[in-house]
Amino acid sequence: MQLPSSLLENAVAQFSKLPGIGKKTALRLVLHLLKQEVTEVQEFGEIIAKMRRDIKFCQRCHNISDGDICSICANSLRNKKIICVVENIRDVIAIESTQQFNGLYHVLGGIISPLDGIGPNQLNIETLIQRIQKEEVEELIFALNPTIQGDTTIYYIEKKLNPYSCKITTIARGISFGGELEYADEMTLAKSLTNRLPVQQYVK
Repeated sequence: MQLPSSLLENAVAQFSKLPGIGKKTALRLVLHLLKQEVTEVQEFGEIIAKMRRDIKFCQRCHNISDGDICSICANSLRNKKIICVVENIRDVIAIESTQQFNGLYHVLGGIISPLDGIGPNQLNIETLIQRIQKEEVEELIFALNPTIQGDTTIYYIEKKLNPYSCKITTIARGISFGGELEYADEMTLAKSLTNRLPVQQYVK
């Protein structure tokens, strides 16, 4: 792609680093910014920089937060006896969009995947076990993507939690095997939560 300005070319190169953004889409975004007032573009850049600089992760569940504890964990109306275990923050957003879950979350920050070099020690598993030990958790719901890696992660954590008297369930197979929670429609995801299964039945 031949561009008339190195400044334009550099901006396009930066936008094209974003997931799902190709060079043509990046060019459209940059040309759109060129049509805006300089002050608007400056504000746009400052907001993005401030977000990256100041955003925090909840010390309790590892969700994104403006403070040390996220708004979900701090909400006294949430059912603190149920924890939904998810792979990433996008899954929290997807489940919250269903408005069918009123418990708390725990973000693992990934799933066990030896081929990708991701082991249990790189995930937020120990902090989950600590929560089970310290908090009055009655049920742990696994809402991981239905893949081999997701199933492996569930199996590993379930074995680690054997000493504790906590009910362990997983979302039903309303989500097709190999699919991702992020792209499931809200009704399917809501039904998967409602019709959740005991992990022992799920992993056999």
